[in-house]
Amino acid sequence: MKNESVLDNPVWYALTEQHDAHCIDYGAVKFYKTDFTPFGATQNPEETASAIEQHSRLLKIFFIVGNKPTMPASFKPPIKYVGLQMIIYHKIKYPITETIIELNEAHYQDLMALTKLVYPEFFKPKTNTLGRYYGIYKNEKLVAITGERMQTNNFIEISAVITHPDFLGHGYAKQLITHTANKIFENNKIPFLHVDETNLGPINLYKKLGFVRRRKIEYWKISC
Repeated sequence: MKNESVLDNPVWYALTEQHDAHCIDYGAVKFYKTDFTPFGATQNPEETASAIEQHSRLLKIFFIVGNKPTMPASFKPPIKYVGLQMIIYHKIKYPITETIIELNEAHYQDLMALTKLVYPEFFKPKTNTLGRYYGIYKNEKLVAITGERMQTNNFIEISAVITHPDFLGHGYAKQLITHTANKIFENNKIPFLHVDETNLGPINLYKKLGFVRRRKIEYWKISC
């Protein structure tokens, strides 16, 4: 069994264990460098004001994941979003009938165009370099993707589960999640993911594939 306590503060431990090269370390707060993701975290939410003020000079909108941060006096209150952290402990047996490829630099423009449809705030120019990304093409058009984002020593987050609106209903997301999760298991790591608690469609999809709810997790949107 792997120690799951790091998942109680996944951004902090990703930036400490596997993604330290992509970290801006303000001491009490760690953020991903701005061209990777807009996420940061702290172990002491009472000591976040200075780091938030400094980071706002680099990025106008960003998130602290975890407990409510202490804000600089001149800033607006942060906006809270609540997500579910879900995890799976076994390989998925859902049938894969489509051709799934690992995306590389040759697919970069296609990847960025598709992510902008769904995750314009979350997906940055170098997000795809944080892990492996997989896709399905139809008639030379990238229509669905799934990839890896936050990584700790023992856990990898599945992220960017995106299907083009014109290609919904074909089971592409289920197949890509299956492929991605099983690749993570092959690396002797455990897949987890985050989803907005109001996003019932994807939550039910993940449950059908075998994911279980681990905990609620808060995202605090900060804008200066």
